[in-house]
Amino acid sequence: MAPYIAVSALSHEGLVREHNEDSLAVGPWTLCATVTTNPQTLLFPLGPPCVVAVADGLGGHPGGEVASTLVARRLAAGGSGLDGEEAVREELQECNRAVYAAAAGDPGLAAMGTTVAGLVLLPGQAVVFNVGDSRVYRVTGDGLQRVSVDDSPPPPPGRRTTSLVTQTLGGSLGLTFVEPHVRVAPLAAGDRYLVCSDGLTDPVPEEELAELLARTHESPERADGKAAFELWKAAVEAGGPDNITLALVRIGE
Repeated sequence: MAPYIAVSALSHEGLVREHNEDSLAVGPWTLCATVTTNPQTLLFPLGPPCVVAVADGLGGHPGGEVASTLVARRLAAGGSGLDGEEAVREELQECNRAVYAAAAGDPGLAAMGTTVAGLVLLPGQAVVFNVGDSRVYRVTGDGLQRVSVDDSPPPPPGRRTTSLVTQTLGGSLGLTFVEPHVRVAPLAAGDRYLVCSDGLTDPVPEEELAELLARTHESPERADGKAAFELWKAAVEAGGPDNITLALVRIGE
């Protein structure tokens, strides 16, 4: 059987926020600033570039959901052309310019911005990218390995997390250059990744996420829908302080 990509994803407003400002792109599909209560699982052939990305609109700024939607839709529409590291880097610069251009056209959207984190899956390689503090993890039998780079200062003493971000797509009043984090990792059958907004990682420590995922690591991908649900449930049980968006990716054969 030819190798394929299975993605189980959901997006939810959490327990505190009134609106969901997160957006998600999975291949050509998007879920923008809307709520799902059940994980959806999508299958794609491993061949043409396939993007899986989470964008988390900046809270406290107007138009967070507009910025995250714009970026998710751009990545979904152009994802099939992202054939390597350089193409991904250029597309993220274009996304940044597009957010600023949209904000410039509407005073109500001044300084809107979003984070983004994700993967482009290609035969034999994964291009991992992020701007901001949404994350990408490689899920292994030993636990979670963070492969994105948080754009945030170290948390204050005694705290595990910080809500400050040092770099976003958009987010200030004038066009600001971004330096996306982009790296290439080898990709093989059985590989698993988690892409998520900080609404998952802020309330739930990495050790707990790793423990939940370890239970389903050897299972076929139909267990990933359940695993995605369990991750969401852990964030809600920890107070659900923010929008929660996540995608579990598995390479099957």
